[in-house]
Amino acid sequence: MRTTNMQSKTVILSKISKINNQKAAKTRRQRGYQWEDTLVKRFNSSPKWKAFRLGSPSIALPDVLAVNTDNSTIFTIEAKSGTSTSLPVPADQIERCLEWIKTFDIYKKRQVLLAFKFLSKKRIGIGKYESRELREFYKIWDETQEITDCVCTYEGKFYAKIDGMRKEMPLKECNMPFKTKQRT
Repeated sequence: MRTTNMQSKTVILSKISKINNQKAAKTRRQRGYQWEDTLVKRFNSSPKWKAFRLGSPSIALPDVLAVNTDNSTIFTIEAKSGTSTSLPVPADQIERCLEWIKTFDIYKKRQVLLAFKFLSKKRIGIGKYESRELREFYKIWDETQEITDCVCTYEGKFYAKIDGMRKEMPLKECNMPFKTKQRT
């Protein structure tokens, strides 16, 4: 009888854990979509810029495409948002952004931007947060660098992740055509 109760509790706890993980994943996706939508609206409110969200993560597209035909400029943007102290960017996402800007060779200025938003709450445990300053960083990918998994920290430092180790990568900050929450 005791074993059956233990097994029942284990099954219930497993189901609760699965539901909590699904809720957390949904929250992360919603944050990402909101950040992408914010970027599109900011570009579209800037003179001579037009931006588009390109689709779901299952499609091999950048998160956002922004163009300014007057200045012959195109940005493919990978957007990351979260409550942690660092936000990762997988190598394949950088690679697909690079492939897209190479396709649009009619534009004179073609750049991959990595847009990071560190939310004003920092996760310190499961469902526990503390307040902090909201920060945004807009890094220009350096095409001379080897494509690798990367991470941006809350301080705005950018690192390549190689064999489990972090190696600093000094990427330039992009001056955006709209008001940002960048630190100066």
